[in-house]
Amino acid sequence: MRKITAAITQMASTQSWAGNCDKAEALVRQAAEQGAGLVLLQELFDADYFCIEQHVRFFAGAHELDRHPTVQRFGALARELGVVLPVSVFERAGPAHYNTTVIFDADGTNLGFYRKSHIQDGRGYQEKFYFSPGDTGFKVWDTAAGRIGLGICWDQWFPEVARVMALMGAEMLLYPTAIGSEPGSPDYDSSNHWQNTMRGHAAANIMPLLASNRIGREVAPDGRSDTFYGRSFIADPHGEKIAEMSRIEEGLRLASFDLDEIAELRRTWGVFRDRRPELYGTLLTIDGRTRREGL
Repeated sequence: MRKITAAITQMASTQSWAGNCDKAEALVRQAAEQGAGLVLLQELFDADYFCIEQHVRFFAGAHELDRHPTVQRFGALARELGVVLPVSVFERAGPAHYNTTVIFDADGTNLGFYRKSHIQDGRGYQEKFYFSPGDTGFKVWDTAAGRIGLGICWDQWFPEVARVMALMGAEMLLYPTAIGSEPGSPDYDSSNHWQNTMRGHAAANIMPLLASNRIGREVAPDGRSDTFYGRSFIADPHGEKIAEMSRIEEGLRLASFDLDEIAELRRTWGVFRDRRPELYGTLLTIDGRTRREGL
């Protein structure tokens, strides 16, 4: 039996780096006090969501990972509290910039990092201006809380990401997120679609999934805004929601899992045994055409 307790967090972020980090640290401490061995913070929690519009001055908030103040602060926190802690930051790497998550093990060891692979670009979410597509490939990490796989926000809409991490041996899927209103369709609420997509990843791969989102209305310098809808949640290996937060609350939720029991369930289903990768070549194309059709 390998029983782990994991926590999701949810908060509103502002333009104050210190204020955001203080709030996030308080949530991590609270989760650890309640028995969490892994705590998931939201995407880019240490700043407001600067990607609403394109403004060059926001590049000043990026730092190299080995000297990133957020990485340094939360790496020390992971070591102090004995928790596995993914830390989402704006990374500068030479002339490039990435949306990156650094993974700290429960003893504070830096296990490496993942750079967001899928970069969205739309009204209110103009991330292609700020971030290069990640070059790390998908990863999993052996941690004190089991083997985890992590995607970042827009990555969560792609079932290929979850399946690749599951094939690499992930036992739990994590998605730090920043999602909310759709400025191009102000009457559309995508929150159910958002949850259902990830619940499908949990069910299809038969493993728990954690998603941490932000809340609150954030305003760009030109006055345009996004309202983040929260609803952070934990899904069990069947895709059922077993913990969820509201659209406006700050705080956390916890859930416990027996990873050995879930591994046995995965083996019983046989969904990995019965895969036919030789038939999936179309997934390697952009337009869905295969070589037999003239490519």
